Amino acid sequence: MTKTNNGQKKYKIPDYKADNIHNDWCPGCGDYGILSGIQMALANLGLPPHEVAVISGIGCSGKTSHYINAYGFHTLHGRVVPNATGMKLANHDLTVLGVGGDGDGYGIGAGHFVAGGRRNLDFTYVIFNNNIYALTKGQASPTIGKGEQTKTMPEQSIYNPINPVALAISSGYTFVAQSYALDVKYTADIIARAIQHPGSAVVDVLQTCPAFNNLHTKTWFEGLDREEKQPRLYKLEDEGYDGTVPEPENPDSVSKTKAAAIEKALASKNGRIPVGVFYEHRTATLEDYLSKKIPALASTSMVKMDIYDRDISPLLDELR
Repeated sequence: MTKTNNGQKKYKIPDYKADNIHNDWCPGCGDYGILSGIQMALANLGLPPHEVAVISGIGCSGKTSHYINAYGFHTLHGRVVPNATGMKLANHDLTVLGVGGDGDGYGIGAGHFVAGGRRNLDFTYVIFNNNIYALTKGQASPTIGKGEQTKTMPEQSIYNPINPVALAISSGYTFVAQSYALDVKYTADIIARAIQHPGSAVVDVLQTCPAFNNLHTKTWFEGLDREEKQPRLYKLEDEGYDGTVPEPENPDSVSKTKAAAIEKALASKNGRIPVGVFYEHRTATLEDYLSKKIPALASTSMVKMDIYDRDISPLLDELR
């Protein structure tokens, strides 16, 4: 950490690394790229570590909150969203990040994931998507394709996969993006945009698991297994796509942009996989609505309010 000319603190990536914590992820795991992307995004935004909270679920990705120098909470399987919601509502001065795996977020926590989109709370959810439950040796997660079989699965998957981007958009998240763990700088830029977005943001990060997923490897993502050696990943902005809602208060504009984003998420031409920002809609957040009901919330976090001396006699009168 250094200081700028005006005396303000300037944070660097090492300021967001936890001290004396052994990292036990496997060598070559895509988690490292996502962790670096988060730390790089926080440094680029200059957010003080004591004003950041990271909530993680269960799985390899759940250890992420241990490795970041910030407030951290390692919660139950699939419970990232409700804990992040409670933390943000209690102290809206914090920058709140949820982190978790595809099995944690889209499987066990699927109901909470959908509810999180409906609220449009101002928080960011980074999902580590490796298509499996890696911590428990590679069972199929909801994002693995029908007919696919990794080396630790006894049989091929017989279920259709969910599409995280389409699910997030239809659930109501107002910023939805996808990235690739081994493109760290690009992932950091996407996460920084998600943090800056006022509302519920999801970043689905495609990643490798060298221990258990022998299908979606670095070689596979880069297309080196193909005869033409063409990468499977491409960036939406390189093809002129912009997912920003042009008229945020116009329902038709919102619907058309959503439909275009979902079509882009579901389309697959020659096995190509898009990354980038699919959808961005700037509109009122849950905090905005709550401030209308409780005006003091507009300027003061709930944790700083004197709730013990609150006059509840009007409520009691209504209940009599």
